[in-house]
Amino acid sequence: MSSALAQAPAAAPTSATTDADRATIKELVERVIALEGQVRMLQHQGATNQGSGAAGAPSQAADTGTPPESTSQAAAQGQSVASQSEPVPAQTTEPAGVYGGASSMAKALNPDIGIIGNFVSATGRNRINPSPSFTLQESEVSLQAVVDPYARADFFLAFGEEGVEVEEGYVTFTAMPGGFVPRLGKMRAAFGRVNSFHNHNLPWVDRPLVTFNLMGGSLDEADIGIKDAGMSVSRVIPAPGGLFLEGTGQVFRGDSGSLFQASRRSDVAVVGHLKAYKDLTESTNLELGGSYARGHNDAGADTLTQLYGMDATFRWRPLRRSIYRSFAARTEVMWSDREQAPLAQHAFGLYASTEYQFARRWQGGLRFDWSERARNAALHDSGQALVLTFSPSEYNQIRGQFRRTQYAEGQTSNELLMQVLFTLGAHGAHPF
Repeated sequence: MSSALAQAPAAAPTSATTDADRATIKELVERVIALEGQVRMLQHQGATNQGSGAAGAPSQAADTGTPPESTSQAAAQGQSVASQSEPVPAQTTEPAGVYGGASSMAKALNPDIGIIGNFVSATGRNRINPSPSFTLQESEVSLQAVVDPYARADFFLAFGEEGVEVEEGYVTFTAMPGGFVPRLGKMRAAFGRVNSFHNHNLPWVDRPLVTFNLMGGSLDEADIGIKDAGMSVSRVIPAPGGLFLEGTGQVFRGDSGSLFQASRRSDVAVVGHLKAYKDLTESTNLELGGSYARGHNDAGADTLTQLYGMDATFRWRPLRRSIYRSFAARTEVMWSDREQAPLAQHAFGLYASTEYQFARRWQGGLRFDWSERARNAALHDSGQALVLTFSPSEYNQIRGQFRRTQYAEGQTSNELLMQVLFTLGAHGAHPF
């Protein structure tokens, strides 16, 4: 509950939102987070007391000098009165909900655990980047929990057919002064829109060509983009007229696929992103973003790569028929300046896509790709995709995609991709 509320200020402000409203919402979110942390600590204390014996619990609490909550006192008094008026069974039993010798109360201390499977099959002809006929492309395990009233932790482990990778693992401090939200760990960079999405959260089976050509990674790698260990700080910037502004600054180690490569400790990479969001009507909204990234590349010890990006997303979802109809249009444009011998390369790329939900469980979409290559801007690739998605429930999704790609080598591929996504357990909200 707290993760969803914590994202509420950064998700969908209304046109009537004022600075006072945002301050009130922020205060309520902080209170909920603090209360959740207190509940977790009380549950931990209750589990410890149960392990030491029910009779000794009050005396142990008094010895530690920790005053019980008023609600705990009322509960204790109620239990005392009930014990005087009702007969006590002669046979003693274990506390309710004991499994494997541990109290069920301790389960509340465990993080929310979820698993998402991503199965992909491919058929057709592609001589440049052939995909396997069947592959469990990725199985993502998520572990998410509130650490205390001031922080929460999120870990996402990607299990592939060839190994395990920490896709993201970070701690977020949610109650810092000044409205700043620091984050430490390994994370996907806040560059554009698609880079922050996990594979299973994409509206397509694959990623756009521009993310492969300009943001690093080979065409046979399913999960690419800027992701590295470092730190991030974001803050909501006050703005008039119901406009929501959020700025993010990030510093990374400087190793991210083939895009950035650090040869010294000081070769850090930096990323900046500014997001603007506004509700146009009660059913439509518009989001605009600008991004910048800079880091050292593999062409030499002192050679740099700089990325510039702009993104736009338009959404329509009628309130009265929101589960049956929706529409989204999104685009990103990127420029890459790569220093290398003998000449620096200046490349450009973009994608544009639309998704339309025409029934409760059905959605169709189109995507157009065009991108030059960062290492040789004289070469460019283009592609088109037609997507159809069926969602039996929020835990299961079946997607088909026809993909046509024209490569710079003069080859054209036509492929049919099928994807099945399935979810077990809890899984937190993703970027809006």
